[in-house]
Formats: sequence, C-alpha cells, structure tokens
Amino acid sequence: MTAQTIPPLTAPATGKHPSRLRRVIVGGRLSDLGRLPRYVAFALLGGVAIWGPITGYLKTAPLSYKSSSSLILPGSGASASMNLNGIGQASSYANSAFASNAVSPTETYKRLLSANRILVAAADALEISQAELGKPRVSLVDQTSLIHVELTGGSPIEAQERGEAILVAFFAELDALRADEQQTREDSSLGVIQDYRQSVAATRTDIANLQSDTGLISVDQYEALLAQQTVLEAQVRAQEAVVSEKRASVRMLEQNLGIQAGIAATTLKLFANEEYTNLIAEAAVQAATFAEATAHYGAQHPTVTDARRSQHQAQEAAAVHAAVLTGLDITQISNLDLAPDGARAALLSQLVDMNASYAGAADQLATLRTQLAAEVDRLASIAPAAAKLQDLQRDFSVAEAVFASAIARTQTTKSDVYASYPLVQTLENPSLPDAPSSPNRNLALAAGVAATFMMLMGLALGWMRLAIINRLLSKPNGGA
Repeated sequence: MTAQTIPPLTAPATGKHPSRLRRVIVGGRLSDLGRLPRYVAFALLGGVAIWGPITGYLKTAPLSYKSSSSLILPGSGASASMNLNGIGQASSYANSAFASNAVSPTETYKRLLSANRILVAAADALEISQAELGKPRVSLVDQTSLIHVELTGGSPIEAQERGEAILVAFFAELDALRADEQQTREDSSLGVIQDYRQSVAATRTDIANLQSDTGLISVDQYEALLAQQTVLEAQVRAQEAVVSEKRASVRMLEQNLGIQAGIAATTLKLFANEEYTNLIAEAAVQAATFAEATAHYGAQHPTVTDARRSQHQAQEAAAVHAAVLTGLDITQISNLDLAPDGARAALLSQLVDMNASYAGAADQLATLRTQLAAEVDRLASIAPAAAKLQDLQRDFSVAEAVFASAIARTQTTKSDVYASYPLVQTLENPSLPDAPSSPNRNLALAAGVAATFMMLMGLALGWMRLAIINRLLSKPNGGA
C-alpha cells in the first residue's frame, strides 16, 4: 500500500467571505497583514492586563522592611560537683542538648518563638496589638544549631524594634520556664528532705536519751574504759608478782630470825623506849645481884630471898610497862626478843621494813583488784548500751549523710538550669534593614517581563499556526 498525502489547508482567497470559525481555528497565511490589527489589539490588551496590576501594586503597596537575627545553641553539656568532707560527694550532669535524637531543641525553640505568649509579651512591650506585630518567620539552618528569625515592620527602626522585642520576650519566657522547673523540683524535694530531717532528729534524740540514762557519751569512751580495764589487769598481775616476792622475802627472814615480823616490830618499839630500857637494865642488875647472892648463900638466905624478890619486881615492872606500850598481855611479853642488839637489831629492823613494804604492796594490790572489779562490773553494765549507741551513731551518720546529700543534690540542681531548656545565645542581633523587602520591584518587573514575553510568544504562535498545521499534515503516515 502507498501512503496517502492529506492536502494542505489553504486560506480562503481574498475577497471572499470564508467561515469565521474556520479562520479563527486555522488562521491565515504568514504574509496576510490583514490580521495585524487584531494581533496588535490583543498585544495591547494583554500588556494592559499584565502591567496594569503590576504598576498598581508597585504604586499602592505599603513598604515593608524585614529585620533578621540569628540564635545559636552551644552543643556542650554541663556538670556540677560538691564534695562533702566526711560525708560524700554530690554531683549533677546535664547532657548536651543534641545528645538525644528523640527531641530537637531547635525545633522546640522554633515553636516557642512563635508561641502566643511570646507574641503577646512582645506586642505589650511595643504597645501595639498582636495583629499589628504579626508572626515571626523562624527557619532552621540544616546541619547546624542555628535558628534564623525574621520579622517585618513599616520602617527599618520598627522592624528592628519588633525583632528585639521578640528576642527579649523569648529569653524572658525561657528564664520563667527554667525558674518554674527549678521551683517544681525544689518543691518536690522539700518533702523528702523533711523526712530525712525528722529521721536525723529522731536518731539524735535516741542517742541523747541513751547517753543520759547510761552516762556513756560515746563509743570512744567505752573503748577508753576497756583499755583502762586492760591496763588495770596488767597492773594487778604485776602487783601480784611484787606482793608474792615481798611475802617470800619476809617469810624467809622470819624463818631465819625465828621471830615474826609483828613481834620484831614490837620489840624494836619497846627498846626504843628509854623507860623500858631502864627497867630492863634494872632487871639485869637485879638478876646479876641474885646470881651473886646465890653463889655465896643458900636458897633460903635472906640476901638471896631479897635479891630474888628484887629481880622479880624489876622483871614484872618491865613486863607491865611493855604491856602498856604494846597493848599485849603480860604472858605474851615473854615471846618478845629481849636481845635486839648489834647485827640482830639491824636484821629485826630490816624485817620490819620488809614487812611494811609487803603490807603496802598488799594494800595496793587490794586497791587495784577493787578498781578492776568495779571496772569489770561497769563495763558489763554498759556493754549493751555501747553496742546500741554504736548502732544509733551509725544510723545517725547514715541519716545525716543522706540528709546532707539530699540538700547537696538540691543545691547542685540549681546550677543545672539548662537541663530541660538548653542554653541559647544571640549570634546576630536584629538587623537594621537598609532597603524595603516588600514590594519587591525587581521581582515584579521580572514577572511582568516574563508574562509579556510569554504573551508575545503566544501571539507569534497564533500568527504562524496555519503554517505549523500544514507542516504537520504534510508529513507521511507511513504504511506497510
């Protein structure tokens, strides 16, 4: 089969009256200048339709100035620590504002900048209505912690003042939110701190009552008493050895002298009395007289009898005087050593001294044993109290440490003001615009030129549409 060629469309000949509808659709020849007035009219009407609104907008639209500012959020965290001597350490740490992927602080602040309370506060500060203030345009810069804020005004100064009012209201609201958070946390901690304070006070009262009842001030006092008991036990053992040694020495000397220490002391006492020694001397003289008389006369001779009687009277007088001095019976006087002269007198004196030393050591031992028994009884009575006091003091230390830590945590959280609302700083203050941002004359002119160009292109295509249609129709369809 051969392809069939569709005959091209032709414009109606000049002088005839073709169908107006067909002429509108098909158009005319390129050289047909009779259509030019219509196209010029369309071009003028289109130009008026395009440039009329643009010109009116540029002449009547009020000038608007845009002030811009930038905020930045530092990315580092914050920490606070407090060391309590003898108690422990309290610390707090605030993570970086960008440490969590779940919450974006920049998005939070973007919403806060447009919040109604911020706009109301800024409008009140400027003494204008919220509608006159408008809403700021807040945008975030990708891959940064920057927040860009734009606000418009009728003049450069007005735009800058509105931007500053928005930032002041924003920072004031942040401070209020942080203060409210701190107050809420502090109020929630007051109840716990009060419980800790009551616990500390109750334990302190128990300790005071126990100290008042037992007289035990501290566990250190009990340990000191225990150490004192140990020292007393050592002293008792040492004194027992001393007493044993002195007792053995006294007994040995008594055995050697054949006289007890008490009798030796009495003997030395008697022979230290001048009257007694005189009586003994008299008794000795009478004894010598009696012996001499006995040697010359018989037993019943008057001289012997008188000498015997004189001797007996002298001895009896000495015995009576000795009994008065010593407090002993006359029968016990005969047991005294009646020859304490020379070396024997020195030994008797040594025996008396050793016996006195032994007696003193024995008394000291008895005193130490009494003290030790008292200490043992006292420690036995306060040992349960000491154990209870130690437990109470431990509980008190723990309660005090917990109480102090709670207070320290409360104080450290006051320094952590950026935990929920991160630190934000002004990177760029609101700018003072030097040119209006609206209306944008360059943009309006560019839009008018583009619209005019597109209109002219449309008219050109309309002028050449017959040639374009014929060219499309003249292309072969192709066949099998």
